[in-house]
Amino acid sequence: MRLDKVDLNLFVVFDALYRERSVTRVAQALHLTQPAVSNALSRLRQSFDDQLFVRSPRGMQPTPVAEAISVDVQKALGLLQKTTLSGQRFDPGSAEMTFRLGMSDVAQNMVLPGLHNALAQLAPGVTIEAYYLDRVSAVAQLKSGDLDLLLDAPQVNARELGQLHLGSLLYRVAMAKAHPLAQVDLDLDQYLAAKHVHVSARPRGRGQVDLALHAIGHRRKVVVRVQQYAVAAAITAQSDLLWTAPGSVIDHPELHVVETPFQVESLVLNLYWHRSAAEDPANGWMRKMLAQQFAEGLSKGQG
Repeated sequence: MRLDKVDLNLFVVFDALYRERSVTRVAQALHLTQPAVSNALSRLRQSFDDQLFVRSPRGMQPTPVAEAISVDVQKALGLLQKTTLSGQRFDPGSAEMTFRLGMSDVAQNMVLPGLHNALAQLAPGVTIEAYYLDRVSAVAQLKSGDLDLLLDAPQVNARELGQLHLGSLLYRVAMAKAHPLAQVDLDLDQYLAAKHVHVSARPRGRGQVDLALHAIGHRRKVVVRVQQYAVAAAITAQSDLLWTAPGSVIDHPELHVVETPFQVESLVLNLYWHRSAAEDPANGWMRKMLAQQFAEGLSKGQG
């Protein structure tokens, strides 16, 4: 095969197909039509004289030939992108762009207020879209380029991602200021005898607090389960429920906050990005901004 006879854009399609195993998802990720992706695959097959990807119940599966060349294709594309980006500079003051950030309520509360103020001064043309994604979807969107950065717990595990440890958030117990337990030193028996509100993005399953209690042979009575921390704060302020959460999100004028009467492992948060964006100056700048805002949040006692 003569390289000057091959459209190098075909290798971008090859790499996306190898990762996504779906013509539909590749078309969405590369902003192409499905016929355009199918046409690119047909041309690749002609160039390599091999099917490269075959349909199966698990999607488009690579042939041995595709497996053999996948690593070299990924390395070559990475080097090309690094070379392209190395000569670029990012000027935040004149930039006009949107960063898409995957983050939970905890991370949003910790980072976004300060980030907004910083952007207003340093990068007035930069806007932010922040939303929660489950880990599988978040990793997929990082790979496809639909998501720029992800703030999440260390359970995220993908070889294609770069990561930076941001810090740890301590858990606290919140209750209404008029709650009877607000007048005493909360102990474990009192905590277990109370009713609780719990925040989780999942419809079921135990959280970090419940895992900590299970480890010492106890369980609490959760009577309300919600998905947003703001809702939990409002419920707690107007009820006899206890709410245990990272200190950064317990910020309500009608809440009394104390330490947990048992050991709870801190919530660790990392920053993730796709390795293809490692040398992108804009992505690198935003990584520094997020790390700085997280550190400032910790220094203010939000963690």
